[in-house]
Amino acid sequence: MIHAPPSPVPDVVTHSDGRVSLAEGTSLPEGAFVNSDLQPVPMSRRTWGTGSFSALWVSMSVSIPAWTLASGLIAAGLDWRQAMLAVVLGNLAVLLPMVLTGHAGARYGIPFPVFARASFGLRGANLPALLRGAVACGWYGIQTWVGGQGVYVLLGRLFGDGWTGAAVAGGYPWTLWLSFGLFWAAQLGIILWGMEGVRRIQVWAAPLMVLGGVALLAWMAVEAGGLGAMLSLDSGEPLDWGPSFWTLFFPSLMGVIGYWATLTLNISDFTRFSSSQRAQVMGQSLGLPTTMTLFSLLAVMVTAGTAAVYGEPLWNPIDVVARMDSGIGLLFAVFVVLLATVSTNIAANLVGPAYDLANLRPRLISFRTGAVTTCLLSVLIFPWKLLENEDVYIFTWLGTVGGVLGTVAGILLADYWLLRRTRINLPALYERGSEYWYTHGWNWRALVAFGVGSLLAVGGSHSPEGSGPFPAEGLVPFLAPLADYGWVVGLLTGLLLHWGLGVLLPDRRASGGTAARAEGSAAG
Repeated sequence: MIHAPPSPVPDVVTHSDGRVSLAEGTSLPEGAFVNSDLQPVPMSRRTWGTGSFSALWVSMSVSIPAWTLASGLIAAGLDWRQAMLAVVLGNLAVLLPMVLTGHAGARYGIPFPVFARASFGLRGANLPALLRGAVACGWYGIQTWVGGQGVYVLLGRLFGDGWTGAAVAGGYPWTLWLSFGLFWAAQLGIILWGMEGVRRIQVWAAPLMVLGGVALLAWMAVEAGGLGAMLSLDSGEPLDWGPSFWTLFFPSLMGVIGYWATLTLNISDFTRFSSSQRAQVMGQSLGLPTTMTLFSLLAVMVTAGTAAVYGEPLWNPIDVVARMDSGIGLLFAVFVVLLATVSTNIAANLVGPAYDLANLRPRLISFRTGAVTTCLLSVLIFPWKLLENEDVYIFTWLGTVGGVLGTVAGILLADYWLLRRTRINLPALYERGSEYWYTHGWNWRALVAFGVGSLLAVGGSHSPEGSGPFPAEGLVPFLAPLADYGWVVGLLTGLLLHWGLGVLLPDRRASGGTAARAEGSAAG
């Protein structure tokens, strides 16, 4: 049998600003670890400037889950000042790893699943990719459930008690399930139609969401008798700044960090299109903390107002707008919710898992196939369960997710910044048997760091009695004190352990100096 000679690997070019690409007009040959969606982005398509990244963060931060995160802190027992402190500190804490992991995408033009191959191995990268993809499916389901609630409220105003008073099935009116299905199908139709329409929607969604939030705040201020009356009352018994505050504050802070934990991993899915390192650093620094802080301030003020007006905090904005007497006001509010949900959901929660699933079987799964699969899996997460209780949403969902994904982030940072000093052999990321093949495609060092870090971060996960899936004393009781700091514990453990194993027990291929091939011929 005569075997065809292997396809030649294109030249790698290092540009004057330090970015690396394949020679313009070339691409890697299709194979078991390559398809068109996973190819390095050519320099001609790396066009995102500072404004593009700032706009991206505005569109992702101005969303319903961001609202429920901030408002949920009020419902959990913090006052509005304490909630804002958690939001501001959490977003500043997550910005640094976001920028550092984004560096690899901007320099090499690669998406997250390919970036993870350097640390986990060509096959091992499927572990963090699928884990991150599963979390994104959960977020996609949460957003879709919220959108379905919006459809339910809107149709309830049109059809009256026959719609809202329908028979209950599975704990909810069957009309709510139908509304959820309709909104799910509408998003699927948009995905199948194409991404250009979604990008156009995003241009309008974020400004309208801000306008809608301000209008909701003004309406709530009128209902409460002024801003002063809104903010003078808090839910239940307001916390002081003593031990009871700190007991609730640190888990809340980890929840805020956990909210963006997925993006700390797959931000390279976006920064791979960056026109420079400065563009992604400045764009993220300007877009994330400022937008998230201002939008969260709207959310906590409105929620504090609902506590003053209705005697209990309403943390879901759908529950707030459902109290409106004005039909026009309700129509506008629900329209804004639905528009923002569609645009944010597809941008923030569909791109990542679509690439992750494509990485699993590049020859069989395209970006579009991965996107449709995400839509299907999002229903199996049971998003309605995650939004039933703010404790489950913030402390169980966000806290647990943050701890596990924080461990992965620590491994990526240790491998890229401490062990490789940002030098990656670009073609080798796609080659079986290369320095990133490790042992049958898996890097045991990353697996050990991931296992230990995840255990320490979430092994002690606990839920208040009767309000979550974990026992009150913790899954592993002696680890319970660490669970309140899950993301930090996971990040530091993954970083230090992977770095230590890489220094003490390096892989023989990596020590052979082949990484120098990343620095190809120079180009101006």
